[in-house]
Amino acid sequence: MGISPDTAATAGQLSTELLGAMAYGELSAFGRLSLDSRYAPTLHDRSVLAKIAVGAYGNFALLSDRLSEMGVDPEHAMLPFQRSFDHFHERTKPGDWFESLMKAYVIDTVSSDFYRAVSMFLDPTTQHFVERVASPDQATEVLRVLLRRSLADDPRLASRLALQGRRLVGEALTQAQRVGMEHPVLGPTLKSGGDARAAVKTLTTELAGKHARRMSGLGLTA
Repeated sequence: MGISPDTAATAGQLSTELLGAMAYGELSAFGRLSLDSRYAPTLHDRSVLAKIAVGAYGNFALLSDRLSEMGVDPEHAMLPFQRSFDHFHERTKPGDWFESLMKAYVIDTVSSDFYRAVSMFLDPTTQHFVERVASPDQATEVLRVLLRRSLADDPRLASRLALQGRRLVGEALTQAQRVGMEHPVLGPTLKSGGDARAAVKTLTTELAGKHARRMSGLGLTA
């Protein structure tokens, strides 16, 4: 039994929206991490964050090339997400090096969870591509190690970073809900065929649970 034109069109739109959101997320991460590296207490730490920023740009290039291969203008795919992503980052500006690390870690892990969850409704080739780009990598582990080191060096940071982590994940999950509702094809409705709002709420609950486990791993309360 073949795929109907409507289903194929919806799947194509979902791929375009997901990759567009990911591409702008990586492009904005590159700029944000490059700027935040100025907070680094040492040149070594500054170079570490700069290297992570370069990795984000590399992911952006991969996503941009993939969109072009699909016959989609990468800029057109990214534009619908620019305003909401930029507003999110304006609301969550870090105040120092430690907050920069926490923001980078939370946004990296929560967004990866979100993108990989939505990719489950795509064709196997695109799903594999998203998994490769969005899966936790060395950069994620580097951020985790830097946070653990910072907390070990100064236990007084724990309460402040725990509070920031809660604020960040709240903002991130609100952002995920907004993206899912403003771009309903991004809501996991291809499989459920039901209420998009309920589907997005279920997804964000799952994301919150994963975030809580990661915070516990750092010795912080989510």
